Amino acid sequence: MAQALRDGDLDAANLSPPERLLIEFAGTIGRAAYRVTDEQVQALREAGWTEEQIAEAAYAAALIQLVRPPSRHFWHRAPGRLRAGRNPRRGHARRSPGLARPLC
Repeated sequence: MAQALRDGDLDAANLSPPERLLIEFAGTIGRAAYRVTDEQVQALREAGWTEEQIAEAAYAAALIQLVRPPSRHFWHRAPGRLRAGRNPRRGHARRSPGLARPLC
């Protein structure tokens, strides 16, 4: 199951329907938290998750995104920010013209 989850294959992970809903909810937060819907949260409640469990999943998903190192893909796609695909925390990224201060 762990390998299937690492691969993002929820079908192969043998999750129960409530577990799958919770994983999909956390995935939505990880990709774009503003896209979480009231219907998604209500489906979690109806699947048996408590408010505390839903909040804990939301906090955990947000924390993972906060401490996760940025991918090269992210830096390539940030328009007007960085031109190079290198990690700015290592001091290798070049700043775009007009950027007043480093991002990190």
